[in-house]
Amino acid sequence: MPRNQGRHRLARRTKIATGALGFAIAVGALVVTTTTGETGKAAAGQADPSRYVDITTVQPNVQEPPAGENASTGTFTVDCGTNEEGHFNADNVIAQPGVNGGAQHVHTYVGNLSTNADSTNESLLEADTTCANGDKSTYYWPVLRIDREAGEATGRFRGGPRDWRAESRRTAALRAQARQTATRPGVECPDVVTRLPNVPARAMTEVNRALATLDRQIAEADRRLETARGEGGPNFVRNAILGPLQAKRRAVLDRIRTAIDRFAERPGGLGGLDGCDVRDDEDSGIDNGDENGDGDDSQDGQFPEPQGPNLELPGNEGEIQRETSVELTFRGNAAGPVTAMPQFLRVLTGQAKPTANGDALARPSFTCSGFEDRLVDTYVVCPEGSQVMRVHDFPSCWDGQNVDSPNHRDHIVFPDEATGQCPDGFTAVPQLRITLTYDIPRAVQEAGQYTIDSFPEEDNNPASDHDDFANVMGQDLMNRVVNCINDGQTCNE
Repeated sequence: MPRNQGRHRLARRTKIATGALGFAIAVGALVVTTTTGETGKAAAGQADPSRYVDITTVQPNVQEPPAGENASTGTFTVDCGTNEEGHFNADNVIAQPGVNGGAQHVHTYVGNLSTNADSTNESLLEADTTCANGDKSTYYWPVLRIDREAGEATGRFRGGPRDWRAESRRTAALRAQARQTATRPGVECPDVVTRLPNVPARAMTEVNRALATLDRQIAEADRRLETARGEGGPNFVRNAILGPLQAKRRAVLDRIRTAIDRFAERPGGLGGLDGCDVRDDEDSGIDNGDENGDGDDSQDGQFPEPQGPNLELPGNEGEIQRETSVELTFRGNAAGPVTAMPQFLRVLTGQAKPTANGDALARPSFTCSGFEDRLVDTYVVCPEGSQVMRVHDFPSCWDGQNVDSPNHRDHIVFPDEATGQCPDGFTAVPQLRITLTYDIPRAVQEAGQYTIDSFPEEDNNPASDHDDFANVMGQDLMNRVVNCINDGQTCNE
């Protein structure tokens, strides 16, 4: 029988209070505890009404900057499913790399099927993906749960892995595989797609074919580097692997220049992109910072693993709700064209710890279908026939150099809300918007029985909602994204 089926269960806070009272009686002291309600506050075991807002009472507040003369108005939507594979864990490879369970709340993933705390650029590249067009990027966010602790619980499975022990073994195996991959040397080459101009439509097929060839050349060099370990002297790698790779890349870059030159001005800025180097083992992971993280890697191994069919953790209990739809859309910039994102760019949105770190980076994300012109930082109660939604917009002004920064924020920021302009020294890249839709019964909404997972100290604060993205697109795919957006098209892959 599921753990809650056919019985009521005490709220977590009620259990704690009851236990304390029992202890007091046991030692001979009768303690009578009363709780005085405060306006807008919930009694123990009840929903806090201030956290659940009727969306029809909220005024429209979403404003987009007006599109300028040179605005990039297209959209590129990637179909990566709704996590039918059941890829969940309590890791955060961007904010807490190498710390198993470091998020202390469960994330759901689409895209890259291997993402975990020990993932590296190399392990992400080698993994399979849920995306129909082969995008190996990783997209993840906190799960949403229904917890009927104040009433009858159904115990019905909604979203977690049916065999959570098997899922735990799978996660452990992926972590071990990623750690093994991290110890291997790899070839590192400059991104070409980030240096390309807007490619003419008639040159697109040939340029994309050339970009795919560049990616294959790097993969082949990586394999050669692995099989040639210990061979030759100190110059073997440069003479036998990097030298031939440079010659091959130079030829492909010439093909790209020629293809574009037939229909537009010959592109500059591609010089010096043929040379590659061997990446140090230490550079294969992701730098850690304290933003959205715990800030203390020494606790690795002390965080609890999610338990049960719904992968519950302290403070994060209830039935995981599977999204009815997940929309991943890359958008343009109101002030001008966008340029390509570099591969392995890490991007965060929202603030997972507004209580500890302040709410300056928090972003309202909740709304209801049919009311997307308003967003709130509370949970929502939707009218009949309307669905609960979470909308996450990502920053899209890149510093042109770094794929990450110590706080995971400084290298990519939001454009000006009024004009869409990027700050000086930053350039516009495609802006990712992730839209999540849920079928939450209205009675559950009205009772305040759904929440997102959070760090324990946030107590499921809706203002702690956040989303994470690491770009692992191949250069040809990223080129399609950029040109679709800059050409004002609506593309779906």
